[in-house]
Amino acid sequence: MANKGILIRSKAPLRISFAGGGTDVSPYCDERGGAVISATIDRYAYCSISPRHDREISIKSLDYGREEKWTANGLFAYDGNLDLIKAVLNHFDVKQGFDMFLHCDAPPGSGLGSSSTVIVSILGAIGEWLNEPMSQYEMAKLAYTLEREELGFKGGRQDQYAAVFGGFNYMEFKGNETIVTPLRIKSDILNELHYLLLLCYTGRTRDSGNIIDEQTKGYVDKKEDVVNALDNTKRLARETKDALVMGDIKRMGELLNESWEHKKRFTGNVTNERVDAIYSAAMNNGAIGGKITGAGGGGFMFFICDYERKHCVANELDKLGAKPVNFNFDKYGLQTWRFKR
Repeated sequence: MANKGILIRSKAPLRISFAGGGTDVSPYCDERGGAVISATIDRYAYCSISPRHDREISIKSLDYGREEKWTANGLFAYDGNLDLIKAVLNHFDVKQGFDMFLHCDAPPGSGLGSSSTVIVSILGAIGEWLNEPMSQYEMAKLAYTLEREELGFKGGRQDQYAAVFGGFNYMEFKGNETIVTPLRIKSDILNELHYLLLLCYTGRTRDSGNIIDEQTKGYVDKKEDVVNALDNTKRLARETKDALVMGDIKRMGELLNESWEHKKRFTGNVTNERVDAIYSAAMNNGAIGGKITGAGGGGFMFFICDYERKHCVANELDKLGAKPVNFNFDKYGLQTWRFKR
């Protein structure tokens, strides 16, 4: 039966990646090193746990519209059904029952790092419940290991670290090592960036796995165009970081545009007719530069716009069915807490 006394809750923020995405994917980052600059936003993955006095596990996932009932009795087999939860339970060898409620502010395939953010929120809640403290680096590495290595979900390294650390971060990937450098951005720069930045939802999600597979194959096959595009993408992450810290938002927009041109060379699936139409409409109406937030193909896009023409960009994208989304930046990363009913 459920324990009516205590609830354990967690939330982890989604992220937008300004530059460097793709260079955090193995084997490129293992062999040549990668770099990414990203920021978390006030859209979250939430996990809530209510411990029980028996071994029954009840899972309710709002995003997938699923309700599952399991029994805490040994390791869970992976079958494509809520495997992120099973991987966490297997790691901690959970033997006690609980009720879990999951919700994410962005759909799977959004390009905002949703699956990685979800597993971070689950790890945060389970770790808080079982009193298993971890450092930020330990939490992010465990999330990466479970999602990418144990479950084999395609993707890079930045999402888990962004969700755990929060805020603006410049990340470097060297072999198996990840170095996160939090960026302290002046408030006037943040206010300017926030106003000039337009985030929109294309209306379509995508399966990033196929895009990442093709990108990886292009690199492994040493296709010159792909390798050069990844190298330039890494360089642009450093330049974008420098422009942000110096408050040169217009230069950031120009670098975004350059990053988008290189990203499209990773694989032919990064863009499509709809994405190209959205990008062209934005650039023709006041955007300085922009890109897709994830691997490509759909999900969310964002643009840095001219101060007096951002509303023009928003209006044109809205006509195309690409809905502008209000947001703010998140500076806290993963948060966990306990709450008495």
